[in-house]
Amino acid sequence: MNKKSFFLLFFSILSFAEASAQCAMCRAVLESEGSQAAAEGINDGIVYLMVFPYLLMAGVAYFIWKSRRKSRVEE
Repeated sequence: MNKKSFFLLFFSILSFAEASAQCAMCRAVLESEGSQAAAEGINDGIVYLMVFPYLLMAGVAYFIWKSRRKSRVEE
């Protein structure tokens, strides 16, 4: 893994740490209840569910890149 891809991976993982995924309506309802634990739990759940499509697309892109690279080497 080269230095550029390592930093890209590091900063993309770091960006998930401070992500706020609630819409304005969800946030208003959860904050009016007074319990911040529920709001934090909902936000963490949304961020957790948001990660998997990105991982799936990264896996597909990796396999496409790998197969194209392999076909170039064989030529």
